[in-house]
Amino acid sequence: MNKIAYLQCPTGISGDMCLGALVSLGVPVEYLIEKLNGLGIEQEYQLRAELVQRNGQQATKVHVDLVHDHHHDHDHEDNHHHTRHLPEIEQMILKAGLPSQAEAWSLAVFRQLAVAEGAVHGISPEKVHFHEVGAIDAIVDIVGSCLGLDWLGIESNDEGWPLLYCSAFPTGGGTVRAAHGQMAVPVPAVLKLWEMRGCPVYSNGIDRELVTPTGAAIATTLVRDFGSPPVIAIKQVGLGAGTINLPIPNILRLWLGESASLQANFSDSEDTSSNLETISVLETQIDDLNPQAIGYVFEALFAAGAVDVFTQAIGMKKSRPGILLTVICHPENLLSCEAVIFRETTTLGIRRTTQQRAILQREIQQVEIEYGKVRVKVAWKGQSPEKVIANVQPEYEDCAELARKHNIPWREIQRLVLQRWYLENR
Repeated sequence: MNKIAYLQCPTGISGDMCLGALVSLGVPVEYLIEKLNGLGIEQEYQLRAELVQRNGQQATKVHVDLVHDHHHDHDHEDNHHHTRHLPEIEQMILKAGLPSQAEAWSLAVFRQLAVAEGAVHGISPEKVHFHEVGAIDAIVDIVGSCLGLDWLGIESNDEGWPLLYCSAFPTGGGTVRAAHGQMAVPVPAVLKLWEMRGCPVYSNGIDRELVTPTGAAIATTLVRDFGSPPVIAIKQVGLGAGTINLPIPNILRLWLGESASLQANFSDSEDTSSNLETISVLETQIDDLNPQAIGYVFEALFAAGAVDVFTQAIGMKKSRPGILLTVICHPENLLSCEAVIFRETTTLGIRRTTQQRAILQREIQQVEIEYGKVRVKVAWKGQSPEKVIANVQPEYEDCAELARKHNIPWREIQRLVLQRWYLENR
């Protein structure tokens, strides 16, 4: 079961809202404090969480209270104390002894934020100094959020990115005070981050700063895809409160769920044993592609996580013969499969549907015959003792390899394997 999360941001996102939602989902504040202490800045802030009301709804508010340095006259706040550059922050993170995923994610978020801020000011990411975001605030919010996502056990894909999705962002409006005077909302760094990821945005009519640079950096770095929620079975929802009161509850909602492989138990049907899972189906018809490319597409799609790929011959407009390409994949692999089709074929559009499929329970067993070992796929219905074997299939590749090696017909190898399996499983 894959653990998946979805950030729903009706009133935007900030670092502390993100932390609040994670604490609301059960991430212990003590755990965050203990791990954040490795950064060596525990003298400069205190972290605490409380339950608050936003328009009558209860949510978790996390506060990063800065501890002022009393050796300085506050009129001339010691800027050096609050200015940190990217290389210094990266060193802090690397030395902190964080869990490996939290460390990798934190570094990536800071790098993304520095790239955006640098682009805005026309300087390199290394030269950006984090004063606007309040360096301490940003460090605690970003590293804390990465620690929380890691603690919740949200699955990662092969490249180590979490299965995290996010809604479109409200733009907000008006102006906000910053180190350089008044700035239009969304502030330039946020706009740059949206531009870097091509994020969908809309106006909800609220003229306040709704998405902060820190919140945008966390989302645009770690999120897989923006828009509608993925197909998930929701297990828990975390509510993180923003600071100001707005016309609608200022709450970031973090849905935590599992990829909806829904265990179906239909009591009134005789087949109580097959599991229902949600599957995505992509299809497109093609009439102007060299057939050699199709073989390549098949391989690329399986590499991208397709469960099955097939083609059918069809007649198309202007009486052209064409093919219908169909791909079946799990919802979390839909985007990578779609990317392969667009990249490797001439198609201009791909239809997607979400379907349920009943699947038998299955496992791979191994059978030894005189010529060597062969893997066998065994599928069954029901639980033992009523377990009914529904299908036994020797692996094609294993049989083919032995057939070639010993110069024996493939069918003969397959027959021997089945015979041996049934002998052993009487």
